[in-house]
Parts: sequence; structure tokens; C-alpha cells
Amino acid sequence: MAEKKTAGKKSAEKKSADKKKAVKNAWLKYSAAQMKEVFQVNEGYKKFISDCKTERECVAEVVRQAEAEGYKDLMKVKKVKPGDKLYAVNMDKAVVLFIAGKQPLEAGMKILGAHIDSPRIDIKQVPLYEDNEMAMLDTHYYGGIKKYQWVTLPLAIHGVFVKKDGTKVNVSIGEKDDDPVVGISDLLIHLSADQMNKNAGKVIEGEDLNVNVGSIPLKDEEKEAVKANVKKILLDQYGVEEEDFLSAELEVVPAGKARDYGLDRSMVYGYGQDDRVCAYTSMLALFHMKETERTAVCILVDKEEVGSIGATGMHSRFFENLVAELMDRMGDYSELKVRRALANSVMLSSDVSAAFDPNYPGVNEKKNTAYFGHGLVFNKYTGARGKSGCNDANAEYMAALRAAMEKHKVTFQTSELGKVDQGGGGTIAYIMAQYNMQVIDSGVPVLNMHAPWEITSKADVYEAMKGYEAFLAEM
Repeated sequence: MAEKKTAGKKSAEKKSADKKKAVKNAWLKYSAAQMKEVFQVNEGYKKFISDCKTERECVAEVVRQAEAEGYKDLMKVKKVKPGDKLYAVNMDKAVVLFIAGKQPLEAGMKILGAHIDSPRIDIKQVPLYEDNEMAMLDTHYYGGIKKYQWVTLPLAIHGVFVKKDGTKVNVSIGEKDDDPVVGISDLLIHLSADQMNKNAGKVIEGEDLNVNVGSIPLKDEEKEAVKANVKKILLDQYGVEEEDFLSAELEVVPAGKARDYGLDRSMVYGYGQDDRVCAYTSMLALFHMKETERTAVCILVDKEEVGSIGATGMHSRFFENLVAELMDRMGDYSELKVRRALANSVMLSSDVSAAFDPNYPGVNEKKNTAYFGHGLVFNKYTGARGKSGCNDANAEYMAALRAAMEKHKVTFQTSELGKVDQGGGGTIAYIMAQYNMQVIDSGVPVLNMHAPWEITSKADVYEAMKGYEAFLAEM
């Protein structure tokens, strides 16, 4: 009888353990204290994406927080020893953080890499014109967008004018409560019969994304008086002239702060979450690290949305050169050791994945898609259709990551970016894999990806941070 009771108890315990193991929704595992921490982390995240809507703003904020954590500018340091915290900035639009490890750099690094550029609308270099007493700005959209999503929204202008003498004038118009906003108009429904018959990609043309910035004519101005008034405002308030647009980088983005989404406040609604959600959580994970055997790195780069090109994108030699600079300051530089350091590294290409949307289930294969609340997402491969342009991580590397996540009790999931022939996308993973390092895509699932306002789960944001911490601790 005693044996039957014992067997029954073991069976019940096994069922209980199996049930716990089967729980995939991270919200179900949190204690009251953990729940509080989840929401606290997301308050910081909401502030970050509310304040940082351009690459330059992201870099400035990351440097501010890094310096508060004791990080120093690598280019101003002569010698580096284990435990030193360092950062380096590339043209104000990319930044790399390091924690020097106890082992030689040749042994490789543990790298978290994300991008801080997001789809948006850029203002052209000769943009200002007047049309029927309306002052307008010509634009050129950046990254993959559905153009029709950007009309009739309150928009803000962020960026910088650089004058001929090198003076920089930072601009942020549309974010304060008493700021004006700008916008792009749409055709009224009463006159849109022809428009409504167009293909969605043609409903709004790229050259029609013109931003309305004013309608009051300047008195005593006979020609283009509204444009003249806008020029006067720019000169009076910012000290810039029309020709200064030639050397400006101005981005039109949704106006307003990130907000809680859902009656239960379980989600974050905000602009630029692709990929600042992974940038922020990667940064936090590095900040939470005390010491490390192998050098730990957080790379936050520009230009991913247009192919990672240019001097501030991942295709640049900036990071490779930084590794050489760091090794030199460690007193152990050689070209061969730099190559070994890169080849012996492991990396999480921290980028977002597509979340399952109940309104559009047909684009996903449900066993291999990412769900809200199910934690950090690993994409073994991305690419399009026949894995074109993918990285495709090794099974051995995936196994090591599984072990690390399970050891640290991180809720994670695996996913593909939609059905095989539905479409696809890419990240910076394949670029870093060219050094022969182990790389896999991992990030947070997102709804409305590339729309002006995107949605993430607070649980997934938190689990991403914890997953990146586990990676830094174990790899």
C-alpha cells in the first residue's frame, strides 16, 4: 500500500513538473516581485524610445547612461586592463560598449549587436517650397514602409543642421505639449474614388509624402510669402537659413511618447521599437554585468534598414578597427590576433521578429512563429523564400544557447519570419558571420513592424534583457 502511495505521489509530482515545463507564457511564471520588476524595466524602456527617435539621439543617451555607469571613451584611454568599461562613438550615429575580459582578446568576445535606425521619412536637402499659399517640405522615405500609414498623423521633426563653420544646431519640433506638430495630408473620402482603386503600394506615392509646415504669409512679402515666413521662423528660433538644409540631417517621425497598450497595460505602444527594443535591452544587459572572463561587447549601429551600408552601418570597418585599438591598448596587438579575436567570438544579432497577429493568421506557420508573452525569440535563420540572404546558425551553437537560457530560467521561443514563400527579411547577422564567428538572430516579437507605431509585450522586453544577461554570463 505504501508503495502505491509513493508511486502515486511521484506520478503527481511528475505531472506537476511537466505542467510547469509546458507553461510557455512568461506572465504565468512571475511572482509579485518579478511582475513589479517587469513593469519597472519597461518604464525605462518607454522613456528611452520616447526620448530617442533618431540614431544621434540614441547614441547621445547611450553615452550619457554609459558614463553614469563608469564607462570611459576608449579613444582617450592609453591602457586597458581587465574590468575596464569603455565606449567608442562613430560619427554620432553608432556606438560600441566594451567590458574588458580577464582572458586575452584573442580568445574571442561575447557580442550583443543591435541597430538604432528605424524606418522614417527624411527631409530632402533642397526641401522648402510654397504651393498655393502652403509651405511644404519635400521628403525621401527611409527603409521599408507602407507609405499610406504615414498620412494624417501628427509628426515631429528631429535632427541637426550643420552650418558651414561646423556649428551644430539640434532640432526637435513636435514633442513638447506646447510644440506645434507637422503632417502629411490625405485625400478626403468624398473625392477618393480613383485613389481607392489603386494598388496599396500606389495609394500614396513617395513623391507625395510632402510635409505641411505653414500657411501664414509674411506681411510686405510679395512673392512666396508663406515660405518666407517659415524661413523667418527658422532664422529667429534656430539661427538657420534655407541654405543650411544642404548640410542637415532631419527626420520626420511620429510625434508623441510611447504608451502602455491594452487594458491590462501588458504591452508597449511606440515608434522605433524595431530595433531600439533590442538596443535598449542589450545595453541594460551589459550594464548589469559585474565581471567577465571574455571581453563583453554591445554594438549599436546605424543603416540596418537600408542594408547596413555606409560608414556608420555594420558593413563599415569601424568595429574591426575598434578591436585593433582595444587590443593595442591591452599591449598585445597583432593583425593575426585581431583576426583570431573576431573568429573566436560569439554573437547574438539582437533584432526583432514578427509577432503572430490574430487579425492576419494566414501569413504564419503556427508551430514556427513568435507569440506575445512567450519570451525572447531565436531565429536560426532569416532570409527570404529559399533562405536567400540568411545567416543560418549552427545547431551546436543553438544547443549551447538553449542550455544557457534554461540554466537562467529565461523564457524563450524559436521562430521563422512568416511562411516559407510569404516574404522574409534580414539583419546584421550575416555580416558578422563573415568573420567566421558564431552568430544567431535573437530579439523581441513585434506587432505593426515598420509602421509608425509598433507594439511589443512587456514580458518579452523583460525576457530579452534576461536572455542577453544569460548569454553574457555563460558563453
